[in-house]
Amino acid sequence: MTVMTAAAIEDFLDEVFPQRTGTIEGVGEMRATMSLAIEDEHLRPGASVSGPTLMGLADVCLYVAILAQVGPEPMAVTSDLHCRFLRRPRGDRDLIANARILKLGRRLAVGEVQLFSAGDERPVALVTATYALPDGD
Repeated sequence: MTVMTAAAIEDFLDEVFPQRTGTIEGVGEMRATMSLAIEDEHLRPGASVSGPTLMGLADVCLYVAILAQVGPEPMAVTSDLHCRFLRRPRGDRDLIANARILKLGRRLAVGEVQLFSAGDERPVALVTATYALPDGD
């Protein structure tokens, strides 16, 4: 069961993390989807979306999925992130991120994010990450 809506998460992030990238498209049970309109600043030579852009959107998307489950928690932080680049992301299309929480514990959340160029079913990257959740004490 989600405890925060996409709109509530957007408002929370505007307050505590205004420099984030991407737009929340939706949240659900242990899931979130985000998009990023690609601009010149996101491109590397060859009109390919840069690795930092991919990893940044994936990181925020998993954070959004976690917030939807645990509520407004500014101190949930990334403790580990691995990115596998699968194919060249198109610089002329939006980037789509689909996050899924694999395990949500009291202190850790583990998830994966698949990234796509809009309109293509084949993922451009697969990110796995772990978030450290603050101790409730």
